[in-house]
Amino acid sequence: MSFLEALKLAFASILAHKLRSFLTLLGLIFGVATVIVVVSLIEGFNKYVDDKIANIGTNAFSVQRFSIDDYSSVEALNAARRRNKDVSVEDLMALKNLGGSVKDAGGKSSSIADLKFGDKTLKNVQINGTTPNIAEIEKTGVDAGRYLIDAEEESRRFVCFLGSEIAEKLFPRDNPLGKTIKIDGRTFTVVGVGAALGSAFGQSRDMYVSMPLSTFLSIYGIRRSISISVTSTSPETYPEAIEEARTLMRVRRKLEPSEKDNFGIVTPSAINELRDKIFGTIQVVAIGVTSISLIVGGIVIMNIMLVSVTERTKEIGIRKSIGARRGDILKQFLAESTTLALCGGAIGVAIAYLIAKLVAVTFSVPTELPVAWVMVALFVSSSVGLISGVFPAWKAAGLDPIEALRAD
Repeated sequence: MSFLEALKLAFASILAHKLRSFLTLLGLIFGVATVIVVVSLIEGFNKYVDDKIANIGTNAFSVQRFSIDDYSSVEALNAARRRNKDVSVEDLMALKNLGGSVKDAGGKSSSIADLKFGDKTLKNVQINGTTPNIAEIEKTGVDAGRYLIDAEEESRRFVCFLGSEIAEKLFPRDNPLGKTIKIDGRTFTVVGVGAALGSAFGQSRDMYVSMPLSTFLSIYGIRRSISISVTSTSPETYPEAIEEARTLMRVRRKLEPSEKDNFGIVTPSAINELRDKIFGTIQVVAIGVTSISLIVGGIVIMNIMLVSVTERTKEIGIRKSIGARRGDILKQFLAESTTLALCGGAIGVAIAYLIAKLVAVTFSVPTELPVAWVMVALFVSSSVGLISGVFPAWKAAGLDPIEALRAD
């Protein structure tokens, strides 16, 4: 019996009992769909971290009060709070003028404030204080007008750059450029509007207002820690730039060689390592737990194939009596169980894809479905069917043709 003939017989048997085949596959469908949905959500989050969070900027890293390791536990964070000093504007200027492998450095800080324009009020909006070069370092897109400039930073001008959603809510029909808004009761002139960034995890990334860092610190207090974004002169000098920045910060803080850094240097690789540490375990556990249903699905397939062997005993006897060999019967039932499971895997993948898209649209949660995982899901489901069909196929192939023909 050729493989194609075995496949035709398998499809004929499955289509002859559509409802039974579907009910048989429910466990496998559920298992595959659950695994794929979990993978899709985790892979989507990983891609989001790579694109939006870990992507600090071209050849860039961040100097902050705390490092990634300081967030590993409550005890580590409390110890860092006692040990680490604020990162200051003086540190920013020192890094900016460092030279060597360091190309540039920009500072930023943030707070929450209320905005008002006319009779419109927006509560608890993110306010960013940034140096003008942050736009270049972090590749900030401009939709209208311009970003902040050095003259405004140096003279502490009351000017601002709006996120696209802020501009839309305050100026739905007007051009915001040149208009004045109130930020915590202070008057600011709008000089630009940012390009739309969209949302992530249900939170808009366009609800922000940026102002010169010097203006921000004069309003919200100079005794606060800032974050410094540092860029290297090239990708090749990136490691040297990190070490030069670390050395400068240690010298400025008069740290002994044996003393631990009392500041943090955050790189995209450090963020990715933390992500992998947290979500790698979650992914393994989630996939392991949901894979139990694949085992259950395999048991159900084995059971239904044993029932099928019993129902088709006379058919097997007739096939053997007209020349079918043991291998032909074995191939027929293995092809049927494998095809059945493969169909279940395909249905599970399709359902998972639809669920992932629905979750992404409804809750603004990023999802990503790698082709490799689709192939793995189909391979695993067909393997489950193959393994589950071995015993029923072996039992069918071992039937005595005379006894089989006598069966009712």
